[in-house]
Amino acid sequence: MDEMMVTTRDAVQLTVRPVEPGDAVLLEDLFDNVSAEDRRFRFLNAKEHVGQYQIAPMVAVDHWKTENFLAFDTANGALVASALLAGDTKMEVGEIAVSVRSDYKGRGVGWAMLDVLGKAARERGMKEVIAIEDKENHAAIELEREKGFEARAFEGDPSLVILAKSLG
Repeated sequence: MDEMMVTTRDAVQLTVRPVEPGDAVLLEDLFDNVSAEDRRFRFLNAKEHVGQYQIAPMVAVDHWKTENFLAFDTANGALVASALLAGDTKMEVGEIAVSVRSDYKGRGVGWAMLDVLGKAARERGMKEVIAIEDKENHAAIELEREKGFEARAFEGDPSLVILAKSLG
């Protein structure tokens, strides 16, 4: 998937493209501008700063089994979201994770990035996408349910829930 233009429901114009090797610094800055609660939900820990050891796997992707899409506001060039897709070994199920800058939350960016991830998963022949969420992450769970995801238990950890959407 090459660069594409996406418009959110609040008319934010985004340029979305796959991550490039030099984007680590941009991602570090993005996560510095994501709320502490959202960082905790995304990384399942409460670190104040997302460091290079966590960023490196988001940049060193193979662009097929794993892809990280970056969304830039066309008005100011700011990186406002990261949307990760990681396929299982059979490329049947893709795990997804979306992070949005705090000042862009509630503007349809997460919704639009879920659409980007769904399209990419379909292009790869995946049958389902899943998101693993902390049960306290009500905003993400509600958003994913609005997009047709269904909740199921996460075996072995009652604090987590899997939200799954069939692509068939």
